[in-house]
Amino acid sequence: MENSTRRSFFGKMAAMATVVTGSTKLFAQQSAPAPAEPVIPGTERPRGPRNNHTHEGIYYFSGTGSNDGYGREDHITVKDPFEKHVTRTMDALKKSLERAGSNMDSILHLEVFLCLPNDDTIPMPTGSARFAAHKAQYDALNKIYGTYFSPGKAPSRACMALEWIPGDSLIEIVGSALVVGPPAPPPVRS
Repeated sequence: MENSTRRSFFGKMAAMATVVTGSTKLFAQQSAPAPAEPVIPGTERPRGPRNNHTHEGIYYFSGTGSNDGYGREDHITVKDPFEKHVTRTMDALKKSLERAGSNMDSILHLEVFLCLPNDDTIPMPTGSARFAAHKAQYDALNKIYGTYFSPGKAPSRACMALEWIPGDSLIEIVGSALVVGPPAPPPVRS
């Protein structure tokens, strides 16, 4: 009994010492945040946190949805056709990659999240009808998705169905891409 108590005490003390001495190193090694992308009229980004960044030649992007890069007046909602959500999301992804010095054929991996329209005026399918609705979305996604890549260049991908996606989007994409050139210069304001 005494041995396990002593072991537990020294284990806790060692863990506390590690936290105290290691935390200053951890925080001291963090680099400054990357400068924010300039806001250009007509290319507004959605409100909220963005974690897109480049690290050691890899561009990491998160939360690309169907309203990214569109002003409030041009937002689509969950009532719009799923195909429109996919096309706008893939266009937004392509623009984001180009701004970072990458392109669609340099994507290493994608995670695609889909959801059914969640609106009081649209009945939510249940059981096998719900599966069929997600399958129809998956098939529509694949038909459009393939047109954005050169033959044989589609990246590895995971696709998941969710209950809800923020921002009136029925699709959201997260992933990483190899940076192959310099970032695109920001458009000139007139």
